[in-house]
Amino acid sequence: MPSKPKLGQNLLIDHQAAERIAAALGDVAGRTVVEIGPGRGAITGELAARASHVLAVELDSEFAAALRRRFPAGRVTILEQDVLRFDFAAARARAGMKLRVVGNLPYYITSPLLLKLAASHAALDLAVLMVQQEVAARVTAAPGSRDYGLLTVTVQIHGPVEPLFTLPPSAFSPPPQVRSTVFRWRFAPRFAELGIADPAGFLRFARRAFAHKRKTLANNLRAAGFAPPAVTAALAQAGIHPQSRAEALPLETLARLWNGFQSAPHADNPQLIGAQEGEPS
Repeated sequence: MPSKPKLGQNLLIDHQAAERIAAALGDVAGRTVVEIGPGRGAITGELAARASHVLAVELDSEFAAALRRRFPAGRVTILEQDVLRFDFAAARARAGMKLRVVGNLPYYITSPLLLKLAASHAALDLAVLMVQQEVAARVTAAPGSRDYGLLTVTVQIHGPVEPLFTLPPSAFSPPPQVRSTVFRWRFAPRFAELGIADPAGFLRFARRAFAHKRKTLANNLRAAGFAPPAVTAALAQAGIHPQSRAEALPLETLARLWNGFQSAPHADNPQLIGAQEGEPS
């Protein structure tokens, strides 16, 4: 096995934790599981004993080679590639059913990976993911808490999340300087339930609503290009106090505000609607 990770990974070495992570996926007999960044295979071994097929996506060539030696062709397939380029839809089509996902997410691509999974939601059933504790706090936050923000909304509108357990640095090699939390994400998008006909447009809107934490929602929307009278009217129609911040609003209220803008005469705003999505914070 490679002596040390080369891509910034902190590899799981706690066998009991690996068992708990695999078990958190539920019954995967007869299912295909995608593992993100298997590293030395701590979780892979547990998955191989439980799932019908494991697709282990590993970017490090040395780890990939070692994994192929440990898991000969059969129930485990080692794919040496960048998971951000992995085609979840194609893998779901080959599997004939939605996929389950598991992974110790590399810290440096955590947000892009969560966005990738959200964008691939139609191919996914459930994910059990390990991230920095502070990221898990943001993903699972409730409205009104200091951790609630754009990342929370982006993840939770694609389905409910729940924290499972937290691991100390000693569970990894090399030990990180932070604790890591495992959370479960069930993919059940809420766009239709909330009456959102344009999911991408809503997420662009959310980015602008959360643009500056210290600003009120009204000020953020004005800065995004909405006329002040339109903002005042939309907030009143949605039942939102003029001094509210986006961090205080649950998904249902944000959706009501967005839908109000869409149905109003000023809805076609090129600055807001045409802007590109970036990484949520």
